[in-house]
Amino acid sequence: MASKDAQKQRSRGLLGFLPGTPDQEQSLRASSSNSENQAWQPRLSPPSFLPTVSLPPGLECLSQLDLIIIHQQVELLGMILGTETSNKYEIKNSLGQRIYFAVEESICFNRTFCSTLRSCTLRITDNSGREVITVNRPLRCNSCWCPCYLQELEIQAPPGTIVGYVAQKWDPFLPKFTIQNANKEDILKIVGPCATCGCFGDVDFEVKTINEKLTIGKISKYWSGFVNDVFTNADNFGIHVPADLDVTVKAAMIGACFLFDFMFFEHSLAGL
Repeated sequence: MASKDAQKQRSRGLLGFLPGTPDQEQSLRASSSNSENQAWQPRLSPPSFLPTVSLPPGLECLSQLDLIIIHQQVELLGMILGTETSNKYEIKNSLGQRIYFAVEESICFNRTFCSTLRSCTLRITDNSGREVITVNRPLRCNSCWCPCYLQELEIQAPPGTIVGYVAQKWDPFLPKFTIQNANKEDILKIVGPCATCGCFGDVDFEVKTINEKLTIGKISKYWSGFVNDVFTNADNFGIHVPADLDVTVKAAMIGACFLFDFMFFEHSLAGL
């Protein structure tokens, strides 16, 4: 027995001196000290036996959200001069933490003469400044008397890759829209109220299945008080959706929220 123990000690000593072979006791001590000092890090890739779900880059933070809050920033220059400026929005989670920031790109001529019908591009960036969603809005009609060439948005995520559309559907009484995939196939419907003035209360746009028999969520324009609604362009919205809804559909609903702001709640102080 003594000779066997001596052989083990000699072999362990030789292993410690062999090139490229670490000492076992030293490596154990190092690993234990490192685990105490290092913070927990998320797994970069799932185990090989689990199915992987690829998400568009930048949309990972939408994957488990059931409430998305959109807050339009107050433009002091527009309040002072009474002119229409480019819109800016903060996009937050249910805890009030900012996850995205959206900025409208449009020319002054369109904002002045086309007003709420103006063509524009909204660029949505994450907290690191990387553009993750692009929303393109062309110049189109907005009237219940005109059943053609109605409002439409194109959603890209990441920029350059079309993932969906928001299209207005003609209806003489209610504002109706559809969420479409990249092939322009209808996925969901959005039905608004007959009156969208929102006097002293929230305005809800219900998100429904294609046959309109089941409501799965809503987009709400929150009542923010008489002073804010009359004297500023700043609006607050909430998107209530199932947490497991596809992230590209959630991105399209963010675009729909911007469209509703332009169509129903945007006003110029020059017109007061």
